[in-house]
Amino acid sequence: MGVFSRVRDIINSNINTMLDKAEDPEKLVKLMIQEMEDTLVEIKASCAGAMAAKKKVERGLDQAKAGIEAWSRKAELAVAKGREDLAREALMEKRRFRERVDSLDRETVQLEELIERYQEEIVQLEGKLAAVREKQRVLVQRHIYARGKRRAQEEIRRLDTSDAFVRFEQFENRIERMEAAADLVNYGRKTALEDEFARLENDEELSEELEALKSRTVKEQERIS
Repeated sequence: MGVFSRVRDIINSNINTMLDKAEDPEKLVKLMIQEMEDTLVEIKASCAGAMAAKKKVERGLDQAKAGIEAWSRKAELAVAKGREDLAREALMEKRRFRERVDSLDRETVQLEELIERYQEEIVQLEGKLAAVREKQRVLVQRHIYARGKRRAQEEIRRLDTSDAFVRFEQFENRIERMEAAADLVNYGRKTALEDEFARLENDEELSEELEALKSRTVKEQERIS
């Protein structure tokens, strides 16, 4: 499979669908990243090769253009010297260089198109690779969360069924009973104290009522006398 075909397949692939169908999504993502990285290295190398070839063609093109100018001058010199035979030969060489220029121009255009295609594929592949790496990061975070959640659930189940948890509940119940007993003690002391003050208040009311009765009696006796 050519590098362009592989790149097209990678770019057109639906990552989410592939991951949904995969038995081991994390492993699949790693393989996809490895495939993309290898393809990216290959396509960049191919692009670099095409760019090097273009520079070589451009150097040949410059040489061919220089040949056209050189043989054009020689043809003019031969005509000036009356050497029509040499002028004809010079023009033949000039034509060969012109044909070479035309050929190298076409090759340059082809290489430029190929390089542009390589560069476009590189940009798209790098974008796809970034998306897959983000998927990998999310999968790793989900894996870490799921693993932590599983450990937490296992610990909860272990505590729910462990003797230590039962003993803890029993100890908690003892503490609650002790606190309730302490509240009852304080409540009893408070009630006795309040009763004592209530008796004092009642004694004071009786004394006041007795004094008032005595005062009325005295006044009544004084009135009768």
